[in-house]
Amino acid sequence: MIEARRLHILRAVADHRTVTAAAAALYLTPSAVSQQLAALEQETGHRLVERGAKGVRLTPAGEILLNHTNAVLAQLERAEAELAAYSSGAAGTVTVASFATGIALVVAPAVARLAESAPGIHLRVQDAEGDASLPMVLDRQVDVAVAVEYRGAPPADDPRLAHVPLYAEPFDAVVPVTHRLSGAPEVPLAGLAKDPWIGPYPGNPCHDVVVLACENAGFQPRMEHSSDDFRAVVALASADAGVALVPRSALRGMDLTGVVVRPVDGTAPTRRVFAAVRRGAEEHPLIRPVLDALGAAAQAQPLPV
Repeated sequence: MIEARRLHILRAVADHRTVTAAAAALYLTPSAVSQQLAALEQETGHRLVERGAKGVRLTPAGEILLNHTNAVLAQLERAEAELAAYSSGAAGTVTVASFATGIALVVAPAVARLAESAPGIHLRVQDAEGDASLPMVLDRQVDVAVAVEYRGAPPADDPRLAHVPLYAEPFDAVVPVTHRLSGAPEVPLAGLAKDPWIGPYPGNPCHDVVVLACENAGFQPRMEHSSDDFRAVVALASADAGVALVPRSALRGMDLTGVVVRPVDGTAPTRRVFAAVRRGAEEHPLIRPVLDALGAAAQAQPLPV
């Protein structure tokens, strides 16, 4: 393999035309320069320079290698420049995967915060449910996941991932305005045991939260309709197609005509949201500002952490 430092020497010799002048420019001895040129010729298998009365000149093979040397050394200069910015956290791209509500609640505000606090860091955002975003981090498809705790998820002490808690929010009961419990100040889940249900598909972390809450209330929900889009869930409830549990933040700004939203009686099912990165990357100079911005965005929301 060709060593880059020997390419530096080759170019210096080509520029200065003598070994002595090249050595002086590189703060080396002429003997060291000659030794490195000989090693480079051995690496490439070609004679690269010819010595004459007026100094040295490159052979045709040397000219070919010099053309590549210029491209290689220019790329190395660009790499060093980017690494200098990279090491200070000044510039770079971080890819974040998050479910839709998380994007609206914390990722988008984090983008705005970073534009002011770390303008060199560019966030690339992908919409992905929590059960998909964590494998994406582990597979190095993305750098950060904003995910939800769910059954079967990697635990907080997983040696592969570092978890950063962001926020927790309750699920509220969404029932048609004509429902028998629509006038209750709080809805007991057991009172919805015989109703048809609307909810996310199996595999969606919110599906697990809903099913587990119903199981704790003593019944298995009868899922008649499935959608991962909570606007669709609420629309179906407004059409008297069933009842649902929806994360409180997902209801913000939504058309709630035809439904009633009530807190759950007793201990409400809760969605716990966290950011995850590959363990060891949490203090990376590009990733740390992103985690801090996500945390600040979460703290600015009227939701308990």
